[in-house]
Amino acid sequence: MSASAIQTESLSKSFGGLHAVVDVSLSIAPGERRVLIGPNGAGKTTLFHCISGTHRPTSGRVLLFDKDISNVAENRRTALGMGRTFQISNICTDLSVRENLQLAAFGNDRRKWVMTRPAGSFADIGDRVERSLQNIGLAPRADELVKFLSYGERRQLELALALNSDPKVLLLDEPCAGLSPSERQGFSRIISALPRDITLLMIEHDIDIALALADRVTVLHRGRVILDGTPGEVQKDEQVREVYFGRV
Repeated sequence: MSASAIQTESLSKSFGGLHAVVDVSLSIAPGERRVLIGPNGAGKTTLFHCISGTHRPTSGRVLLFDKDISNVAENRRTALGMGRTFQISNICTDLSVRENLQLAAFGNDRRKWVMTRPAGSFADIGDRVERSLQNIGLAPRADELVKFLSYGERRQLELALALNSDPKVLLLDEPCAGLSPSERQGFSRIISALPRDITLLMIEHDIDIALALADRVTVLHRGRVILDGTPGEVQKDEQVREVYFGRV
């Protein structure tokens, strides 16, 4: 087994004179739950974009289970086992919950090119969709158009869409953003219940939820890693406290 599910080596990303990510080296073990925290503008989402393939790094490398994917296209990273959610929901609001899940299930399946059969006629796809509906608690809303779902339910659906490709690595970009306190607690329970054969890398602004979910926490400030440690170590670190609350 690979020692790392995700690894970055001296990863940097600049936009002209703006150095958004500076010499970041991470090693995330298979099955680990790693959370990125830091103030706004710390470089968390840019780092996510470099790992997922949305951005190409200016320098350094990204490895997925020891395979260098630094120049691999975003859709190919999905085929290699990487899933992702976004800070802003990205779902088809004029389709039903079930139809969104069917589309996701066909994403890496050659049968998506079969135009002579309806999507619902493939039993294995149907079974996968039904499992997803049960896992995220949306079975009663399966045939509702997404535009009629609450914001919290849309976030649940987005997570299910990312999981439908059976990812080995899942990147969650502020999954609890915009949710009420009770919704955040419920959503964090869904994340916590995900199987350990999925490696999680997550950005989360709610530090209580971040520390509760994480095996390890990486703290970014001005594009650099200032601490990489356990939740307990992060809680005790005075520099992290100052940075996180904007006093540095």
